[in-house]
Amino acid sequence: MGKIKRHGLSVRFVHWAVAISTIALIFSGFGQMPVYKRYMIDQLPGLAWTSDFSINLLIHYTAAGVLIFAVAYHIVYHIIRKEFDIWPRKGDFKESYLIIKAMLTKGEEPESDKYLAEQRLAYAYIGVMLIVIIISGIIKVLKNLPSISLEMDTLIWVSTVHNAATILLILGIVGHLAAFVFKANRPLLPGMFTGWVDEDYARRRHGVWYRKIQEDKKTNLQHK
Repeated sequence: MGKIKRHGLSVRFVHWAVAISTIALIFSGFGQMPVYKRYMIDQLPGLAWTSDFSINLLIHYTAAGVLIFAVAYHIVYHIIRKEFDIWPRKGDFKESYLIIKAMLTKGEEPESDKYLAEQRLAYAYIGVMLIVIIISGIIKVLKNLPSISLEMDTLIWVSTVHNAATILLILGIVGHLAAFVFKANRPLLPGMFTGWVDEDYARRRHGVWYRKIQEDKKTNLQHK
């Protein structure tokens, strides 16, 4: 069997822009606490800069700009193209349970579309956390402007929400990466780098999506 295109350049760009900027945000966010000086991480070779507040702030703001652009681009791009394959569906929790159960017991999984049910749920979870972080982060930046004055209680509440969403996001990322502990999920990895996955894998595990692709091919051939 050959290969099937799973992700275009746009999807891969958004994925890696969000991934890299999020990692930079988390790293620089902890650097402003300052965690790296307290635990002497800045004493390690080449890491003296990690305890510099101004450097961490610059990294944080730059990464935030990249994240906001990537998220905005992603939303606009898929709304225009009316592509909502990754959006959660009714029954995803039950289907996720059945898929995980099948992977653990080596049983038969329910037939999936382009994205597995747990991928759709993970997308929604991480997406919500990112939106909360972005909105609360913007408020935290705006409070520094001389023309904007916020009550101390509001600032504390916003900071708490921002920090809580960050912790929840980290847990979501760990869960997302832990999915690749299962051998059945590993064929998905090349798709995030090259955009292509094995056709045999797509046919076996993503039968609903695979049939749509084949039907589209037949339709295109008939129109030629």
